[in-house]
Formats: sequence, structure tokens, C-alpha cells
Amino acid sequence: MSDYDLVVRNARVVSHERDEPVAADIAVRDGRIALVAPEIGAGPGTEVVDAGGRLAFPGVVDAHQHWGIYNELAEDAGSESRAGAQGGVTTALTYMRTGQYYLNRGGPYADFFPEVLAAAEGRAHIDYAFHLAPMSRGHIDEIPDLIERFGVSSFKIFMFYGSHGLHGRSADQNSFLMTPEGERYDYAHFEFVMRGIQAARERFPDLADRISLSLHCETAEIMSAYTKLVEDAGELTGLAAYHASRPPHSEGLAVSIAAYLAHETELPTINLLHLSSRKAVDAAVRMARAFPHIDFRREVTVGHLLADITTAHGLGGKVNPPLRPREDVEALWEYVLDGTVDWVVSDHACCREELKFGEPKDDVFLAKSGFGGAEYLLPGLITEGSRRGLSYGRIAALTSWNPAQRYGLGTKGAIAVGHDADFALVDPDVHWTVRAADSESAQEYTPFEGFELTAQVTDTFLRGRRILRAGKPVGEPSGRYVHRPVARP
Repeated sequence: MSDYDLVVRNARVVSHERDEPVAADIAVRDGRIALVAPEIGAGPGTEVVDAGGRLAFPGVVDAHQHWGIYNELAEDAGSESRAGAQGGVTTALTYMRTGQYYLNRGGPYADFFPEVLAAAEGRAHIDYAFHLAPMSRGHIDEIPDLIERFGVSSFKIFMFYGSHGLHGRSADQNSFLMTPEGERYDYAHFEFVMRGIQAARERFPDLADRISLSLHCETAEIMSAYTKLVEDAGELTGLAAYHASRPPHSEGLAVSIAAYLAHETELPTINLLHLSSRKAVDAAVRMARAFPHIDFRREVTVGHLLADITTAHGLGGKVNPPLRPREDVEALWEYVLDGTVDWVVSDHACCREELKFGEPKDDVFLAKSGFGGAEYLLPGLITEGSRRGLSYGRIAALTSWNPAQRYGLGTKGAIAVGHDADFALVDPDVHWTVRAADSESAQEYTPFEGFELTAQVTDTFLRGRRILRAGKPVGEPSGRYVHRPVARP
């Protein structure tokens, strides 16, 4: 008899290596996948779970979340990780920076980041890691230490922060960013961040392919001008107004600038985040052709794939970059289906109703940006993707394997021997209606309210431990901070 801790029987195992699932059992020992094969034997001390023919997807590596942006980090680590488990997420990579929001202070990461780790420790129900944003010159100098000491191998630039606020126009960027007197957060700073990351890649050559820079690509000057045009005209309201105030060519221009700076600084590992429009992805494709030596990766959110400015449920759908008209949603799906998009994320940022909406509540420019959605990541992508001919294997690549490989999570992203036993059981034939009240998130609304989905995560396992049963979280928090990069098995 075997000495496995867990055997999941009668599953249809999904892999990024093949389009269709394969009938197999999954055996787990010491938190890792020990065997994937038909009819695995189980000893007297082995927990046995009958998957009943459900799909077994690799645990989702949600490479874009924001814990602690609007709520205390410790609170978000608890409630929002439970919501993630509902969406099949077993690992969240969450963005963190100094400045307003998050911990609401500046200073070196050597002081700041240990507080981040302490706030999240023991709270999360899923594994987690952090991307960090070098906001000042001093942060650039800290990059090698962040990699070596703290296991942070991915970094971020918010391209519009230099002269545009998080939620709209702003003239007080130094106060918002809490950067040192006399420093500017501008294209020159972005260049020096890139040079700093490339220097770190050269310093740690064995890790270089897993050290990368991500960019939020919008152009502040374009957005500021168009926001004024939209407000002065007074013809548009709601999500349509916000879309017009942050036009798609603002994304395309920022992508082009970011690409040329990567070329100039010889930094090849560039991730273009939450591309929301045809123009944005078109610019990304053009830049990849212009600079073939840059290894661009292209990200899209499930929100931009499911909702548009008319179908989203109210101003709760305000996000950066904005939700777009239906023609952009269709364009994004074209790029997903033809392989241009590398991974799909939630961009989960829980914002409670009391914080989300301004006064008057119907003024989109007074609302906060961002919303949750990790709980709909795998169900939403399976629902809409299956209708469009997207294979299960491709969904596994988009949600698990591809981000795990890029971000140095060597033991995540696949149901394969030696990997962490992170997986989700999915019923692909259940019809259900999205209701915010059914989510574990602390957010009381969702822009997906009323959407009809045709797949549901029933059970989620983290390192062989069930953390979701019949759609509800179970057990105490067992998520761990992942010090990256993690060696591949």
C-alpha cells in the first residue's frame, strides 16, 4: 500500500501541455504531487477524495492583485484570499509600494517591507508573494537586497503617476507618492529603474530570466487633457465618460515609450500589464516586432474580458485602465485566442462601498478605482473561453503555468510530480448567477452582478490541504509567503 497523504480519484486532469484533460488520479505526499496516474492505490491512513469526473485545474497563479490598497493589509490577506480560493486561486502575487494607500508612508523598503510581511503572516488562506515598485532613487539601490534578502524578483512602474492621480486628475504628486524632496517620478526615473533591474540581472545571472519589470501603461498627459475635455463637454457619464477620459491611445503611447526604454537600457524581461484595448495590444505587438530582443509578456484581466462599459453593473466597474466598449472586449478575445496574450489575472483590489463611491454617488470621477474579482477568475474564463473555443489546456497556461514561470514560482503552475499540490476541482456544467453576497470578499458589490456563468470551482487544494469545500472556505489560514525565485523541481 502507498504512504500518500491524499489521493484524489476520478479527476479529469488539465495540463498546459495538452488541449484536453486526461482521466487520472492525483496522489499527494508532503504537500507535493507524488503521482498522476489511473487507479492509484491508497493506504489506510490516506485521505481519499472522489472528484466525480470534475476537471482538476492547476491552482491559479493570480499574478496581479492589490491586498491592502483600501483596507488594512492584514484584513485583505484574510478575506480576499478566501475570495481567491473561490476562484481557484492558490497563489496571489500582490503589488505593493510606498506612498498613500497601502501602509501610507514612504521610506526605504528595508524598513517598509518587513512590516508588509508581518501584516500578512498567518492571515492568508493561499500562498502569496509581492511585486514592489521602486518609487525613489533609494529604492533602485535596494533592488539587489530585495532580491537576495527578501525574495522579491518582480518590480513595477506606474507610468501615469508622475502627473495624474490614482482616481483622476491630481496636482499634488509628491505628497501622494511620498517621494523625497527634489525627486520626480517621470520617464527619467523609469529609465533608471530599468537600469537598476538590468544591473541586478547581471549581478544574479542564474536568476536573470525570473527577474522582471511590469508596467502599468497609460500616459498622464493624454489622460489629463482628455479628462478636462470630457468634463467640460458634459455629454458623457458613468463608465463611458471614464473610458473617454483615459483613451486607448494613451495605453498605446505608453507601451511604445516603455518598449523603447527597455531597448535603451537592455532590459529584456518586460511585462505589459492589464492591456485593455485593441490599440494597447496592437502597440505591444508592434513593439515586439520592432525590438525582437525584448521578451515582452502581455497581460489581460478577466474583468476586461467579461465586462464592457454597458454591461458592467454600475460605477463599481471603475478601474484603471478603464473598462472599454464591446469592440475592445472582442479584440482582447481575438488576442487571447491567437496566443498573443500570455496570462489572465484578476487585478483584484477590494474597495468597500463606503470608500468606492463619492458624493454624488453617480459621479464617476469621484469614485475610487479598482474592484475585486479573483473569485470569478477561473469560472469566468472557462465560461466565456469555452464558448469561444478556448481549450482547457490553454486556460491552464493562461492562469497558472505562464505566470508561474515568468515570476519565479518554479513549483507552481502544474499538476505534475514534484510540484506543489495546488489544484482546483471545477464543475464545467453548472449554471449559476454572480451575486456579490455569495463572495467571501469584504466588497459588498461587484461589476459582474447578475452575470451568468457556466463553470464553478467546488474545491480548492493548497499543498494538498483542502481550503475550499463545496464552494466555501474551510480550515485555518495556511498560506505562506513565497521567497522567489523558487527552483523548478
